[in-house]
Amino acid sequence: MKIIDAHAHLWLKQDTTVNGFPIKTLKNGRSLFFGEERQMLPPFMVDGRNSAEVFLSNMDYAQVSAAVITQEIIDGQQNNYLEEVKATYPDRFFVYGMPDFQNGNFMEESTSLIKKGFKGFAIPAHRVFAQKHGMNLNSPEMMELFHLMEQNNMILSICLAEGDQHIPPMKEIIQECPHLKIAIGHMGMVTFPQWEEQIKLARHRNIMIEMGGITWLFNKEFYPFPNAIKAVRKIIELVGVNNLTWGSDYPRTITAITYKMSYDFITKSKELSDNEKEQILGQNARQFFNFKHLVDLPYIKNMSE
Repeated sequence: MKIIDAHAHLWLKQDTTVNGFPIKTLKNGRSLFFGEERQMLPPFMVDGRNSAEVFLSNMDYAQVSAAVITQEIIDGQQNNYLEEVKATYPDRFFVYGMPDFQNGNFMEESTSLIKKGFKGFAIPAHRVFAQKHGMNLNSPEMMELFHLMEQNNMILSICLAEGDQHIPPMKEIIQECPHLKIAIGHMGMVTFPQWEEQIKLARHRNIMIEMGGITWLFNKEFYPFPNAIKAVRKIIELVGVNNLTWGSDYPRTITAITYKMSYDFITKSKELSDNEKEQILGQNARQFFNFKHLVDLPYIKNMSE
Protein backbone atom coordinates (compact mmCIF):
# COMPACT_ATOMS: atom_id res chain seq x y z
CA MET A 1 0.00 0.00 0.00
CA LYS A 2 1.37 3.42 -1.04
CA ILE A 3 0.42 6.00 1.62
CA ILE A 4 -0.17 9.69 0.85
CA ASP A 5 -0.56 12.42 3.46
CA ALA A 6 -3.17 14.85 2.07
CA HIS A 7 -2.72 17.66 4.63
CA ALA A 8 0.63 18.80 6.02
CA HIS A 9 2.57 22.05 6.52
CA LEU A 10 6.14 23.24 5.96
CA TRP A 11 7.95 26.44 6.88
CA LEU A 12 11.45 27.62 7.65
CA LYS A 13 10.29 30.28 10.11
CA GLN A 14 7.05 31.65 11.47
CA ASP A 15 6.99 35.43 11.41
CA THR A 16 3.60 36.99 10.79
CA THR A 17 0.69 38.86 12.40
CA VAL A 18 -2.89 37.62 12.50
CA ASN A 19 -5.72 39.80 13.85
CA GLY A 20 -3.16 42.06 15.48
CA PHE A 21 -1.34 39.21 17.26
CA PRO A 22 2.27 38.35 16.32
CA ILE A 23 3.11 34.71 15.58
CA LYS A 24 6.85 34.12 15.76
CA THR A 25 9.28 31.23 16.02
CA LEU A 26 11.00 31.12 19.42
CA LYS A 27 13.26 28.23 20.44
CA ASN A 28 13.01 24.51 21.28
CA GLY A 29 10.08 24.07 18.91
CA ARG A 30 8.01 26.80 20.54
CA SER A 31 6.28 29.80 18.99
CA LEU A 32 4.60 32.95 20.22
CA PHE A 33 0.99 32.23 19.25
CA PHE A 34 -1.92 34.64 19.86
CA GLY A 35 -0.34 36.08 22.98
CA GLU A 36 1.01 32.90 24.55
CA GLU A 37 3.94 30.54 24.16
CA ARG A 38 2.90 27.26 22.52
CA GLN A 39 4.72 24.07 21.61
CA MET A 40 4.36 24.39 17.83
CA LEU A 41 6.88 21.66 16.95
CA PRO A 42 8.34 18.67 18.80
CA PRO A 43 10.93 19.97 21.29
CA PHE A 44 13.83 18.28 19.53
CA MET A 45 13.30 20.61 16.52
CA VAL A 46 15.25 23.22 18.46
CA ASP A 47 15.85 25.64 15.59
CA GLY A 48 12.15 26.00 14.73
CA ARG A 49 12.76 24.96 11.11
CA ASN A 50 9.95 22.77 9.84
CA SER A 51 11.82 21.80 6.69
CA ALA A 52 11.05 19.44 3.82
CA GLU A 53 14.12 17.40 4.69
CA VAL A 54 13.02 16.73 8.27
CA PHE A 55 9.52 15.88 7.04
CA LEU A 56 10.93 13.52 4.40
CA SER A 57 12.87 11.71 7.11
CA ASN A 58 9.61 11.26 9.04
CA MET A 59 7.81 10.19 5.87
CA ASP A 60 10.47 7.63 4.95
CA TYR A 61 10.44 6.18 8.46
CA ALA A 62 6.62 5.94 8.47
CA GLN A 63 6.55 4.66 4.86
CA VAL A 64 4.56 7.62 3.54
CA SER A 65 5.33 7.96 -0.17
CA ALA A 66 4.09 11.52 -0.79
CA ALA A 67 2.45 14.48 0.91
CA VAL A 68 0.27 17.44 0.06
CA ILE A 69 1.52 20.68 1.57
CA THR A 70 -1.19 23.22 2.32
CA GLN A 71 -0.84 26.66 3.91
CA GLU A 72 -2.31 28.54 6.87
CA ILE A 73 -2.08 32.24 7.64
CA ILE A 74 -0.84 31.47 11.17
CA ASP A 75 2.42 30.27 9.56
CA GLY A 76 2.76 33.25 7.23
CA GLN A 77 2.95 32.92 3.46
CA GLN A 78 5.33 30.15 2.44
CA ASN A 79 5.03 30.50 -1.35
CA ASN A 80 8.73 31.09 -2.01
CA TYR A 81 9.85 28.15 0.08
CA LEU A 82 7.20 25.79 -1.28
CA GLU A 83 8.10 26.71 -4.85
CA GLU A 84 11.63 25.57 -4.01
CA VAL A 85 10.35 22.39 -2.31
CA LYS A 86 8.28 21.39 -5.32
CA ALA A 87 11.21 21.94 -7.68
CA THR A 88 13.55 19.90 -5.49
CA TYR A 89 11.20 17.00 -4.67
CA PRO A 90 8.60 16.88 -7.49
CA ASP A 91 7.57 13.25 -6.86
CA ARG A 92 7.20 13.59 -3.10
CA PHE A 93 5.17 16.77 -2.70
CA PHE A 94 2.13 18.53 -4.13
CA VAL A 95 2.24 22.12 -2.85
CA TYR A 96 -0.45 24.78 -2.60
CA GLY A 97 0.19 28.46 -3.08
CA MET A 98 -1.59 30.99 -0.89
CA PRO A 99 -2.35 34.55 -2.05
CA ASP A 100 -2.77 37.21 0.60
CA PHE A 101 -6.57 37.35 0.72
CA GLN A 102 -6.47 40.31 3.08
CA ASN A 103 -4.71 42.33 0.39
CA GLY A 104 -6.86 44.08 -2.24
CA ASN A 105 -4.46 42.94 -4.98
CA PHE A 106 -4.81 39.21 -4.38
CA MET A 107 -5.96 38.56 -7.97
CA GLU A 108 -2.72 39.98 -9.34
CA GLU A 109 -0.73 37.87 -6.88
CA SER A 110 -2.81 34.79 -7.76
CA THR A 111 -2.03 35.19 -11.46
CA SER A 112 1.66 35.46 -10.63
CA LEU A 113 1.56 32.28 -8.53
CA ILE A 114 -0.14 30.40 -11.36
CA LYS A 115 2.63 31.52 -13.74
CA LYS A 116 5.15 30.14 -11.24
CA GLY A 117 3.57 26.71 -11.59
CA PHE A 118 1.37 26.33 -8.52
CA LYS A 119 -1.38 23.80 -9.23
CA GLY A 120 -3.60 24.74 -6.30
CA PHE A 121 -4.39 27.46 -3.77
CA ALA A 122 -5.06 27.11 -0.05
CA ILE A 123 -7.74 29.22 1.62
CA PRO A 124 -7.97 29.15 5.45
CA ALA A 125 -11.58 30.31 5.31
CA HIS A 126 -12.09 29.57 9.01
CA ARG A 127 -9.71 32.45 9.78
CA VAL A 128 -10.07 34.85 6.85
CA PHE A 129 -13.74 34.48 5.89
CA ALA A 130 -15.41 33.73 9.22
CA GLN A 131 -18.55 35.80 9.81
CA LYS A 132 -16.89 37.92 12.47
CA HIS A 133 -14.41 39.31 9.92
CA GLY A 134 -17.08 40.54 7.51
CA MET A 135 -15.35 39.12 4.42
CA ASN A 136 -17.43 37.01 2.06
CA LEU A 137 -16.18 33.75 0.60
CA ASN A 138 -18.45 34.24 -2.41
CA SER A 139 -17.68 37.92 -3.05
CA PRO A 140 -17.33 38.93 -6.73
CA GLU A 141 -13.53 39.05 -6.33
CA MET A 142 -13.40 35.55 -4.83
CA MET A 143 -15.73 34.14 -7.48
CA GLU A 144 -13.41 35.59 -10.12
CA LEU A 145 -10.55 33.72 -8.48
CA PHE A 146 -12.47 30.43 -8.38
CA HIS A 147 -13.30 30.73 -12.08
CA LEU A 148 -9.62 31.43 -12.81
CA MET A 149 -8.63 28.33 -10.85
CA GLU A 150 -11.20 26.22 -12.70
CA GLN A 151 -9.88 27.45 -16.06
CA ASN A 152 -6.35 26.44 -15.05
CA ASN A 153 -7.33 22.97 -13.74
CA MET A 154 -6.27 23.86 -10.21
CA ILE A 155 -7.22 22.37 -6.84
CA LEU A 156 -8.68 24.39 -3.99
CA SER A 157 -7.73 23.44 -0.44
CA ILE A 158 -10.18 25.04 1.98
CA CYS A 159 -10.72 24.78 5.72
CA LEU A 160 -14.19 25.97 6.69
CA ALA A 161 -15.38 27.49 9.94
CA GLU A 162 -17.02 24.98 12.26
CA GLY A 163 -20.67 24.21 11.63
CA ASP A 164 -22.63 25.26 8.57
CA GLN A 165 -21.90 28.98 8.22
CA HIS A 166 -19.89 28.43 5.03
CA ILE A 167 -22.28 25.94 3.43
CA PRO A 168 -24.34 28.47 1.37
CA PRO A 169 -21.30 30.15 -0.25
CA MET A 170 -19.67 26.76 -0.84
CA LYS A 171 -22.77 25.54 -2.67
CA GLU A 172 -22.66 28.65 -4.85
CA ILE A 173 -18.97 28.08 -5.62
CA ILE A 174 -19.61 24.44 -6.51
CA GLN A 175 -22.53 25.37 -8.76
CA GLU A 176 -20.61 28.16 -10.50
CA CYS A 177 -17.39 26.14 -10.91
CA PRO A 178 -18.46 22.49 -11.30
CA HIS A 179 -15.07 21.41 -12.68
CA LEU A 180 -13.04 22.94 -9.84
CA LYS A 181 -11.52 20.27 -7.61
CA ILE A 182 -12.01 21.12 -3.93
CA ALA A 183 -10.43 19.45 -0.88
CA ILE A 184 -12.32 20.31 2.32
CA GLY A 185 -9.98 20.16 5.28
CA HIS A 186 -10.12 19.16 8.93
CA MET A 187 -12.72 16.46 8.20
CA GLY A 188 -15.49 19.04 8.28
CA MET A 189 -14.50 20.12 11.83
CA VAL A 190 -15.91 16.80 12.92
CA THR A 191 -16.05 17.43 16.68
CA PHE A 192 -18.35 20.46 16.32
CA PRO A 193 -22.13 20.53 15.83
CA GLN A 194 -23.50 20.25 12.26
CA TRP A 195 -20.20 18.91 10.95
CA GLU A 196 -22.09 16.54 8.64
CA GLU A 197 -23.24 19.52 6.53
CA GLN A 198 -19.64 20.08 5.41
CA ILE A 199 -19.26 16.38 4.61
CA LYS A 200 -22.41 16.35 2.46
CA LEU A 201 -20.73 18.80 0.08
CA ALA A 202 -18.79 15.77 -1.19
CA ARG A 203 -21.99 14.48 -2.78
CA HIS A 204 -21.12 16.89 -5.57
CA ARG A 205 -18.53 16.06 -8.22
CA ASN A 206 -14.85 16.87 -7.65
CA ILE A 207 -15.17 17.34 -3.86
CA MET A 208 -12.85 15.50 -1.49
CA ILE A 209 -12.95 15.43 2.32
CA GLU A 210 -9.50 15.24 3.89
CA MET A 211 -8.76 14.25 7.45
CA GLY A 212 -6.03 16.79 8.26
CA GLY A 213 -6.06 17.46 12.00
CA ILE A 214 -8.20 14.47 12.97
CA THR A 215 -5.83 13.52 15.80
CA TRP A 216 -5.93 17.13 17.03
CA LEU A 217 -9.74 17.21 16.94
CA PHE A 218 -9.91 13.94 18.90
CA ASN A 219 -6.89 14.71 21.06
CA LYS A 220 -8.80 14.45 24.36
CA GLU A 221 -9.62 10.78 23.82
CA PHE A 222 -6.10 10.13 22.44
CA TYR A 223 -4.69 7.16 20.56
CA PRO A 224 -6.15 4.93 19.06
CA PHE A 225 -8.97 7.49 18.59
CA PRO A 226 -12.01 5.17 18.57
CA ASN A 227 -14.49 7.99 17.98
CA ALA A 228 -12.43 9.20 15.03
CA ILE A 229 -12.94 5.77 13.46
CA LYS A 230 -16.68 6.07 14.13
CA ALA A 231 -16.64 9.43 12.34
CA VAL A 232 -14.84 7.85 9.38
CA ARG A 233 -17.57 5.23 9.18
CA LYS A 234 -20.19 8.01 9.28
CA ILE A 235 -18.49 9.81 6.39
CA ILE A 236 -18.43 6.60 4.36
CA GLU A 237 -22.15 6.25 5.05
CA LEU A 238 -22.84 9.85 3.97
CA VAL A 239 -20.67 10.22 0.84
CA GLY A 240 -18.85 6.94 0.22
CA VAL A 241 -15.26 5.89 0.75
CA ASN A 242 -14.06 7.34 -2.58
CA ASN A 243 -14.37 10.89 -1.22
CA LEU A 244 -12.10 10.64 1.82
CA THR A 245 -8.34 11.00 2.22
CA TRP A 246 -6.09 10.79 5.26
CA GLY A 247 -4.11 13.85 6.37
CA SER A 248 -1.85 14.30 9.37
CA ASP A 249 -1.71 18.10 9.87
CA TYR A 250 2.03 17.60 10.40
CA PRO A 251 3.96 18.98 12.23
CA ARG A 252 1.63 20.41 14.86
CA THR A 253 0.00 17.06 15.66
CA ILE A 254 3.31 15.29 16.33
CA THR A 255 3.85 17.32 19.47
CA ALA A 256 1.48 14.77 21.06
CA ILE A 257 2.02 11.60 19.00
CA THR A 258 4.51 10.24 16.51
CA TYR A 259 3.99 10.79 12.82
CA LYS A 260 3.28 7.11 12.20
CA MET A 261 0.65 7.09 14.96
CA SER A 262 -1.26 9.75 13.02
CA TYR A 263 -2.32 7.08 10.54
CA ASP A 264 -1.67 3.62 11.98
CA PHE A 265 -4.79 3.82 14.14
CA ILE A 266 -6.55 3.49 10.78
CA THR A 267 -4.49 0.51 9.62
CA LYS A 268 -5.07 -1.28 12.94
CA SER A 269 -8.81 -0.61 13.05
CA LYS A 270 -11.13 -3.61 12.80
CA GLU A 271 -14.01 -1.31 11.81
CA LEU A 272 -12.61 -0.66 8.33
CA SER A 273 -12.01 -3.14 5.52
CA ASP A 274 -8.62 -3.51 3.83
CA ASN A 275 -10.04 -1.91 0.69
CA GLU A 276 -11.38 1.08 2.65
CA LYS A 277 -8.01 1.55 4.34
CA GLU A 278 -6.17 1.50 1.01
CA GLN A 279 -8.50 4.06 -0.52
CA ILE A 280 -8.40 6.42 2.47
CA LEU A 281 -4.64 6.18 3.01
CA GLY A 282 -3.50 6.49 -0.57
CA GLN A 283 -5.57 5.53 -3.57
CA ASN A 284 -8.05 8.42 -3.40
CA ALA A 285 -5.32 11.03 -2.93
CA ARG A 286 -3.18 9.52 -5.69
CA GLN A 287 -6.00 10.02 -8.19
CA PHE A 288 -7.22 13.38 -6.88
CA PHE A 289 -3.76 15.02 -6.83
CA ASN A 290 -2.47 13.13 -9.86
CA PHE A 291 0.63 11.63 -8.26
CA LYS A 292 2.43 9.66 -10.98
CA HIS A 293 5.56 8.17 -9.45
CA LEU A 294 5.27 7.06 -5.83
CA VAL A 295 8.40 5.76 -4.15
CA ASP A 296 8.65 2.32 -2.55
CA LEU A 297 9.70 2.60 1.09
CA PRO A 298 10.88 -0.52 2.89
CA TYR A 299 10.15 -1.09 6.56
CA ILE A 300 13.16 -0.36 8.77
CA LYS A 301 13.22 -2.10 12.14
CA ASN A 302 13.52 0.00 15.27
CA MET A 303 16.38 -0.52 17.73
CA SER A 304 13.73 -1.43 20.33
CA GLU A 305 12.48 -4.40 18.28
